[in-house]
Amino acid sequence: MNKTRKLTYTAIIAAITTACSTLVYIPLGFAKAFPIQHLANVVSAVLLGPAYAVLQAFLTSTMRNLLGTGSLFAYPGSMIGALLASILYAKTKNLELTATGEVIGTGILGAMATYPIGVLFLGQEASLFGLIPAFVASSFVGAILAYVVLKVLVRNKAIDQVLN
Repeated sequence: MNKTRKLTYTAIIAAITTACSTLVYIPLGFAKAFPIQHLANVVSAVLLGPAYAVLQAFLTSTMRNLLGTGSLFAYPGSMIGALLASILYAKTKNLELTATGEVIGTGILGAMATYPIGVLFLGQEASLFGLIPAFVASSFVGAILAYVVLKVLVRNKAIDQVLN
């Protein structure tokens, strides 16, 4: 797939994900859990690769923040999850590991990376591991949705050209 097509897919996925942010999110105090972002991260990881998956996560987080449907916590969570999922898919071509990478990247590593943002920028006193349960739950739901969508597309040979 050429760079122009990858960039176009990145923009489309980011736009759809941002539009869906007004419909599906879970408020968690000063953060918001957003399973559709995790679905988009896994799909981007499989279809586009690491650089474009991280770009999609960054664009979506930025647009969600500009529209008031996101928080600063979206950046580390989504970008780390997209990167880890992409790397795992690039190395293994295994959808299960890709979905697991999203959960570990966003749910654990991304949640831990939000601690300095909460303390330094938002003045929120939270424990280092306080957001992990919420981030894991959100990323798990999104990763499962993405896994199901991708398996259906693979079974129906709808994305064979992209994957091969």
